[in-house]
Amino acid sequence: MSQSDTAHKADEAKPSALAGLPDEELVARARGKNVPAFEELLGRYENKLYRLAMRFVRNENDAQEILQEALLSAWRNLPGFEGRAQFGSWMYRVTANAALMFLRARNRHPEVMLDDIEPGVLHKVADQSVHGSSEDWSQRPDEQFQSEEMRRHIQTAVDALPEGLRTVFLVRDVEGLSTEETAELLGLSLPAVKTRLHRARLALREAIGQYFTP
Repeated sequence: MSQSDTAHKADEAKPSALAGLPDEELVARARGKNVPAFEELLGRYENKLYRLAMRFVRNENDAQEILQEALLSAWRNLPGFEGRAQFGSWMYRVTANAALMFLRARNRHPEVMLDDIEPGVLHKVADQSVHGSSEDWSQRPDEQFQSEEMRRHIQTAVDALPEGLRTVFLVRDVEGLSTEETAELLGLSLPAVKTRLHRARLALREAIGQYFTP
């Protein structure tokens, strides 16, 4: 038995030894078709990737299907992963692409699950500059943005956004990717991302304004 075979079997026999390795080392081993190393990597990110899939589809079975497709895609494409981005960020893009492909194949649209969005996101949307509007949203307490009634109101407004605006809002504001990462993920130019995000925020701000109007 060669030294590499011995090392591989040692990894399989002692999975706990892999837990202490950094992502970079695990990626290097996984690119060599070391399955335990790949499984250790996935264990670190699987929950986060599942939550991302749920954001797009709001259905557990669909999210699981998306996640499985993302993991298979990652395994097939891992030899081409050059490490310019962190593995977690790369897996994030793989999963988001799998979700978008899933939705397009079924002629559906990306959805946004608002249940666990930080109030700061809604404050950001509410404070989006609107020409001719002088309303000051800065004093709105977080409790107002967390009420069940308002969340239903916002959810309806988000669902009504055109697909292009909804997807950019989901990736950029809800998931917190940078403008550059959003553009790369969705295959858009930076100006296109900024324009779509601006339009999405304005539409949602209007919905928030209608909610607070007596």
